[in-house]
Order: sequence, then C-alpha cells, then structure tokens
Amino acid sequence: MWNITKVETDGREPVAVVSGEVIGDVLSALDMMATVRYETGFDRIVIDKTMLDAKFFELRTGLAGEIAQKFVNYQVKLAIVGDFDAYTSTSKSLRDFIYECNHGTNLFFLPTEAQAIEKLGATR
Repeated sequence: MWNITKVETDGREPVAVVSGEVIGDVLSALDMMATVRYETGFDRIVIDKTMLDAKFFELRTGLAGEIAQKFVNYQVKLAIVGDFDAYTSTSKSLRDFIYECNHGTNLFFLPTEAQAIEKLGATR
C-alpha cells in the first residue's frame, strides 16, 4: 500500500518519504497521512507527483484545494516533488496555486526529493 522511508537529520524535523498507491481522492490522501502518522509519528511528508491522479492538477476539479485543506487542518506538511512545467505552461491558475503554496507553510511543490526534505526539515 504505502512504502514509507524515514529521514531523520541532526537538528531538523524528521520527514517521511512516501511512495505507493495513486492518491485519487481526499480519502486516499487522508489514509496516506494517517498511515504515516501512525507508523512514524512524523508530520512532514514527501511524495512524487506521480502519486497524484492527473485531476489533482486540474484545479477546476477542486481536488488540489480539498487535499491542501486537509493537510492544513491536520497540521501536516506536504512536499510534492517533480517537474510541473507541463501543467503550469497551460494553466495560469495552477501556476499561481503552486506559487502561493510555495510561499506558505504547509504545501510545497519542489523539483527534487533532496530539496523537499531540506524544506520540510527546516519548516516550523
């Protein structure tokens, strides 16, 4: 179901790097979040963009907003890793959403796993 790798670094918050099932709805996002918290106690999660159903990147579906709100509500930080140019080149709304998320404190879109771990580990 979910493959969880614990990443703990000196003086930083621990981070869970998760792979596995595709997150296609809010319930699967909540299931992943709950599994990580139960198995690790961590509240910082890194996933690859391939774990998200394509409709996540179509803002009109509302999926991105709903999932983002759940992470905020449960005070879990999420970093999504990958190249988002294919999505943002055709959607100004998504480009703006990613920009706003990256300037916030709970949801980040970053190019590499190493950058995601660094960002989440340092974020309070």
